Amino acid sequence: MVRKIKAKLVLRLRAEGLSRRQIAAQGMSRHSVDAVIAAADAAGIDFGDVADGADADVYVRLFPGRGEHHSVYAQPDWGEVHRELARVGVTLKLLHGEYRDACQATGTAAMGYDRFCKTYQQHVLVAGLTSRVGHKAGQSVEVDWSGKTMSLASVTGERTRVFLFVACLPFSRYAFCWPSLDMKQEAWLRAHQAMFDWFGGSVPRIVPDNLKTGVISHPAEGEVVLNDAYRELAAHYCAAVLPGRVRKPKDKASVENTVSGVATWVIAALRDEQFATLPELREAIYERMDAYNAAPFQKRAGSRLSVFEAEEKPLLRPLPAVAYEISRWFYGRRVRKDGHVVFEKNFYSVPYAHVGRAVDLRVTERALEVFDGDARLTSHLLAPVGVTGEHYTHDSDLPDGPRYRQWDAERVREWAARVGENTTTIVNRIFESVPVDEQGLDAALAVLRLTRRYSAGRVEAAARVALGSQVRSPRYAHLRPILETGQDAPPARRRPRFEPSSPPSSSLGDASAEPAGYVRGADYYAGEDR
Repeated sequence: MVRKIKAKLVLRLRAEGLSRRQIAAQGMSRHSVDAVIAAADAAGIDFGDVADGADADVYVRLFPGRGEHHSVYAQPDWGEVHRELARVGVTLKLLHGEYRDACQATGTAAMGYDRFCKTYQQHVLVAGLTSRVGHKAGQSVEVDWSGKTMSLASVTGERTRVFLFVACLPFSRYAFCWPSLDMKQEAWLRAHQAMFDWFGGSVPRIVPDNLKTGVISHPAEGEVVLNDAYRELAAHYCAAVLPGRVRKPKDKASVENTVSGVATWVIAALRDEQFATLPELREAIYERMDAYNAAPFQKRAGSRLSVFEAEEKPLLRPLPAVAYEISRWFYGRRVRKDGHVVFEKNFYSVPYAHVGRAVDLRVTERALEVFDGDARLTSHLLAPVGVTGEHYTHDSDLPDGPRYRQWDAERVREWAARVGENTTTIVNRIFESVPVDEQGLDAALAVLRLTRRYSAGRVEAAARVALGSQVRSPRYAHLRPILETGQDAPPARRRPRFEPSSPPSSSLGDASAEPAGYVRGADYYAGEDR
């Protein structure tokens, strides 16, 4: 090919006095040597004119425009193609279709899909944009705990360890860092809350490590089992948790690199400063993260902040209108026979059909929810801190039928009214005899509970007899003997305990006299009093 002709070498050998045949013997064709010499003579150029120039420049000077390729196809704005490809759901196939439609509208020739992909690939390689290929703007966030830690210093000199939660948006490399006193479940969830607030939006994918606070199990085959609280947080922000593979740190390479950056920009930068409280340390970390995100890239234009604000932030999903509420889960709590489940020494009602079964509790800062699997059974306001022994009961959780009521004077009087007027009078006198109604509850209930052994009619009759006596306020001790001895029966039906058959004899020796003593007469055995 003509482009491979070493034009500068031909001119140098010619200047040294070699013939065309001798020059061609250096590995070039005679035709190529003739072409170079003819072009040099036509342009009036000798070796002295191009001795300091590069080989490519000499060739272009002798053969201007030769070998340049002009495509017959319309060329799209490849920079715009690259920017559009970074958006969610945009593919080369989609962009090629839009390009083809535009060419048809303008009447120009459109290249095929295969050429379109190869030309875009060449553009990426030439422009040096490979570092951003493979990540979609506003599509995912990678999270992890930093292996390096910080500390708080108290007035006494005691130091408290502080752990750092780190997050990164892979497209823009925009980063976030949040300090915590531990790495427990609640701290993990609060860190995610703070992260989304920092970004000002959410993304559809969260890529964590395989910590137990987020992932229960991640088998090589089968589905990933997530922690319930972490799954709820992701659902609240309309996101899916897609943890990286076990022992595959490259699955979240962006946050791994950010952890290294945090070690330099945050931990090392603040190493000589002392912080006594966590909010004070958090404020200092936020300032360092602002500086880290604003620092310019080394190998491309812009910074993490500029790329985030220009290209990624507009594509983030808006935050939910209601803030996420941190929750704790307690599994396998047994429902008691009274239809309540116990949590922190308080009792919360559960639908009676679940008595004896195991349920799960979801506890937030303000509420307690009871679940049977995925079904929520009921919810209650959480008892205040320090309160114990309280019952929180919904009427809908109890079976149909009589409901338990606290005994009070009104309820006791209602019971007495169902027994009778005299019983009501006794109960009223009991309450009148005490300064506080509660002091008379036990005495009044003792009277009314006599209806469990005797009929209500007999208790009412005994109350009438007791009121006819000299006792101003009859009680249980007065009514019970009346009922046991039958004094409440009508006079016609009242049986004497014994009766004399005849007056006792005045002379024990009188044989004609009737036997002395009290015996039952014939009327007793034949009469209705039997």
